[in-house]
Amino acid sequence: MEVLSPIAKPAVTSADRVLAQIQRAVVEGEIAAGSKISEPELARKFNISRAPLREALARLERCHLIERIPNAGARVVRLSYEGLLQLYQIREELEGLACRLAAEHMAIEEIEQLQELLDQHLSHQRVREGESYYQEAGDLDFHYRVILGSKNPYLINMLCDELYYLVRMYRVQMGMNGPRVSRAFDEHKAILTAIGNRDGELADLLMRRHISASRKNIEIKLAQQEK
Repeated sequence: MEVLSPIAKPAVTSADRVLAQIQRAVVEGEIAAGSKISEPELARKFNISRAPLREALARLERCHLIERIPNAGARVVRLSYEGLLQLYQIREELEGLACRLAAEHMAIEEIEQLQELLDQHLSHQRVREGESYYQEAGDLDFHYRVILGSKNPYLINMLCDELYYLVRMYRVQMGMNGPRVSRAFDEHKAILTAIGNRDGELADLLMRRHISASRKNIEIKLAQQEK
């Protein structure tokens, strides 16, 4: 299984290193959505030669963070209503399936570790007070851990490698705050309870509802940005 993400494998080459750096910059908006990619500028900024930079950019394109437009070069993908809808349709279906499989295949120890992760999230003041709910990438992300718990390598490849950072781009830049924070955390707890009870059907349904609510929350923010 080809790994496009630096989460699953530590950065060891120049291309790996710059991939991780540019990924974070794009996801967090340091490199703006829709902005044109300048290879000379990135080479100077990240102190890297053009060959490994081009390898990293090709991998970012496979992660859907960069798109090549005929006669216009490469650009960071735009955050749009249409793109959100298409991405979250896939996400809702596949993460629902991941929950169903996780309920069947996660070991008791893994479920306990996932509970510890939610406890860790709740230890942050901003989450307790309903201000914001930011999850770091990879093993500190509830969704990432549930997907790994499915034990299905094809599903993991699609959700944790191919689409993961584009999903994070929407989640991070359309950041969760206000009333949605407490509801989202409670939804995570309910999903984990269903997994722990080995109720795959309920876990699937709860995850689909959770992702649908997240999409609607982002839709509102996208609409506000366009005004």
